[in-house]
Amino acid sequence: MAVSLVIGLLAASGLTSASSLPPSAIVDLGYSQYQGVSLNNGIDEFLGIRYAKSPLDDLRFRAPQDPESTDGVIDASSFGPVCIGVGQSTEPTYDEDCLFVNVWRPNNASTDAKLPVWLFIQGGGYADLANDNFNGSHVVEKSGNEILLVNFNYRVGVLGFLASEDVRKNGDLNVGLLDQRKLLQWVQQYIHLFGGNPDHVVIHGDSAGAGSVAHHITAYNGRNMNLFAGGIAESNFWPTLRTVAEMEFQYTRFAKDVGCEDADEILTCLRGVNISTIIEYNVDEPFPGASGTPLWYFLPVIDGELLTDGLYNLFNEGKVVQVPVMVSDDTNEGTVFAVNATSPTEVAEFMKSNYPHLTADQLETVNKEYPLMKALPKHAAYFPSAAAAYGESTFTCPGNHMSSSMAQFVSSSKVWNYRCNILDPTEIADGYGVPHVFELPAVFGLDSTNEGAGSFANINADMIPIIEDYYLSFIKALDPNVYRNENAPFWQPWGSGTGKRLRLQTNSTAMEAVPGAQIKRCAMWEELAPAMEL
Repeated sequence: MAVSLVIGLLAASGLTSASSLPPSAIVDLGYSQYQGVSLNNGIDEFLGIRYAKSPLDDLRFRAPQDPESTDGVIDASSFGPVCIGVGQSTEPTYDEDCLFVNVWRPNNASTDAKLPVWLFIQGGGYADLANDNFNGSHVVEKSGNEILLVNFNYRVGVLGFLASEDVRKNGDLNVGLLDQRKLLQWVQQYIHLFGGNPDHVVIHGDSAGAGSVAHHITAYNGRNMNLFAGGIAESNFWPTLRTVAEMEFQYTRFAKDVGCEDADEILTCLRGVNISTIIEYNVDEPFPGASGTPLWYFLPVIDGELLTDGLYNLFNEGKVVQVPVMVSDDTNEGTVFAVNATSPTEVAEFMKSNYPHLTADQLETVNKEYPLMKALPKHAAYFPSAAAAYGESTFTCPGNHMSSSMAQFVSSSKVWNYRCNILDPTEIADGYGVPHVFELPAVFGLDSTNEGAGSFANINADMIPIIEDYYLSFIKALDPNVYRNENAPFWQPWGSGTGKRLRLQTNSTAMEAVPGAQIKRCAMWEELAPAMEL
């Protein structure tokens, strides 16, 4: 009776007795033991593992700290809470206490298995975590039980990217990115206990996760800390990257909003503000000099250490970690973000809201490069222009630039780039074309993401094994060709010129050159990069 009661109490608290669990599903990390779940497909799943201490109270706006030690065995059968983003609440699965990691491995992988590690960094514009709780069991199984997959949460919105000299002095800047670095270090220290190889970690991010990959490649001026062996930047996202001085307005505004403006120690006051108040004012507001609200408001800043300069400058100067990379974009990156513009003036206002230092002359240049275009269904006349301008400036051209720089400074044969042009009738009918990260469900498996299957469940189903195998081949061999699908063409590297990329398209996947007109427009965006702070 007493023993049963103890076990019941432990289970209710998330702990169970080690004697009641199969040893093969327990991983001892030193600071805590975790009980995973053995799935029917031969994969062990460990969810909700703490990789850092709860970032609460005095740890709000500070770099992540080592997790606290616990006794007993913690149940790792469910995801931990997701970090609270812009416009989100604590219900039902969001919380400020959110620094958790998930691991999928082949059943009972030994500690000396040294399996390649696929480490996925979520997107969401640094505003929220848009790819929370993806299920990694499918890709581990699809790999032939030859890899591990890791995904995790990091702080976003005001809790991840509030910037000020006060924060620099009494806390830490860019804590959302520091969370990511902490997780990379956690993988180095602990992933062998799951059967992973810390010397073969591939970081893969989509959207802001891809931008994060770019930041990790250039972090500390490209200093190699041996945290990863390869990178995948899927729909590479480069928003405005401002200085701390430029973001003081945001700190002052937020402090006023939550009632800390007149406090003797503003940051101390902010650390004591109830999370419900933080959530109320964790919202987007216009940048100085812009009338419209930007798509992304709380963003990484140049801090002089982790992020030393804009990404264009860092890649131009070769301040990069020397690793192979895959880079990608979708044909219509900007359609899910763009304003439904009715005129060139509205296109210019939209761009200025997101890049407020663009001058009237520069915006006129943008309008000339993106004039009235072919109409898209269900949208106003200048929506295609706004979508193309934003898509190329913020995703496609940064990805092409990263590809060229890595080819120059790492190896012209170790950089691969693709354009997703998989046509979905519903997306086309709605005027979105081939939208941002459209291929994501095919990368992880149709039932593994929070995205709908769409046409990958029918007319585009043949693309799933092609996409999966390219990705898995890069994860395993740092080359997408080694284990590519038998129906997939050889994917030529980007090369040393203006770039060759793979076009992913049902029944039409093939190599293509980057069009001359896009090269010209991308050159314009690089010229505008200082004003846009990219």
